[in-house]
Amino acid sequence: MQEFDLLIVGGGSGTQVGSLAADRDMSVAVVEPGPLGGACITRGCVPSKALIHRADVIREAQRADRLGLDIEISEPDLGATTEEVRNTVYEKAENQAAGLRESDDHTLYDGKARFVDDRTVEIEGVDERVRGERVVIAVGTSPTVPPIEGLDEVEFLTSEDALYLDETPEKLAIIGGGYIAAELGHFYATIGTEVTIIQRDGFLVPREDSDVRAAVTAAFEDRENCTLHLGSEASEVENRGEQVALSTAGDSEVEIEADELLVAAGRAPNTDELGVEETGIVLDDTGYIEVDDGLETSAEGVWALGDVIGAPLFKHAADHEARTVAANAVAERGETIDYTGMAHAIFTEPKVASCGKTEDELEEAGQEYERARFEYDSAPMGTVAKETGFVKVLASEGTVLGCHIVGPEATTLIHEVSVAGRVGEGTVEEIAEAIHVHPALNEVVLGAFDELADPLLSTAPDWSDVSME
Repeated sequence: MQEFDLLIVGGGSGTQVGSLAADRDMSVAVVEPGPLGGACITRGCVPSKALIHRADVIREAQRADRLGLDIEISEPDLGATTEEVRNTVYEKAENQAAGLRESDDHTLYDGKARFVDDRTVEIEGVDERVRGERVVIAVGTSPTVPPIEGLDEVEFLTSEDALYLDETPEKLAIIGGGYIAAELGHFYATIGTEVTIIQRDGFLVPREDSDVRAAVTAAFEDRENCTLHLGSEASEVENRGEQVALSTAGDSEVEIEADELLVAAGRAPNTDELGVEETGIVLDDTGYIEVDDGLETSAEGVWALGDVIGAPLFKHAADHEARTVAANAVAERGETIDYTGMAHAIFTEPKVASCGKTEDELEEAGQEYERARFEYDSAPMGTVAKETGFVKVLASEGTVLGCHIVGPEATTLIHEVSVAGRVGEGTVEEIAEAIHVHPALNEVVLGAFDELADPLLSTAPDWSDVSME
């Protein structure tokens, strides 16, 4: 049996814990069957945003007529694009693997790990077992497949498959209406695919604030190449020649034919084949690993981080959790996880970014609050660029409870709110009193917070009385 100071099961954000351990001359084993970097690098965040960025450029060119410009767009070569993206992200993964192999303090095992006791695993394709004095589990999640009649008899795409198609499908049906459907639906509709989304809720991105999901749903309803069937579910799927046929039930009972079917119905933790039943590790009812506020599992000396411990399921959350696990598993500091100020984003059109509570959550909790909403075209840059969107702030007695941004650059604009909540006092005054560059787009953030700050003199620009038409 090979024994190490630290055993890391999973090759994503957990490997960052190993970096600190190696810096302290600890021996580190990493067990990962696929490309290093986790799903984000090769099968999720990065390749999807690479595609979506290209769609954003196309959309900006398509909308250029609003500024009096006429830009001709050639048909994109999807195969060439996905090949370039694949080469880039897999090069990064291979570089990470090479770095571990060249390290004197790391040993990389290529295979699936299965626990035989709390801190010992057997590895697929490896004769010898591996044991860690301390263990970190970061095995992530995989796309779920809903129980739809006939689905197991047809070929379909997961969110991972849809990133690397060689040819642009003429018609794409998407089951699900969350962030994956919104992002990939935006991409494929932009490059010319007829996209149909079947969503059980009455709106897209259902976990977002009510104003946000209303804005995203309305945008998709107005888009060329997009059809929504809301309040509906796919009830049956079958092959029909070279196409896939779907029947829906609910508010919309229709039959849909498509060249490709994307199942974007959520993700499930990769714990089903991990052998946790041989350990003292406790799972919740949905298979996620339960951890305490220091991210240690119910098995002493075993920590977990990332998507496998449940919400929030973001790469930046996993990286943040890696700091806490490193502090506890390696440095023995006894730190607790704190997600204060953490934002998230949806890279669709319109862009979405949120931090804190939604209005629905505050109402359900009986929390008193006040709100302000500032439109993009009420700020000078929003006006002259002819952009639409809004910043919505929820606060109580001057403390920011939530902020939701819809529109261009939302994924960047949210960060001043995140920083104020993380390292400041998290008050509306902190943001309203910051000196914002004029006429930068971030004045839309200033405008929303200024409404709730009640300054002696408001100098936030308000161009709501101006029309550029």
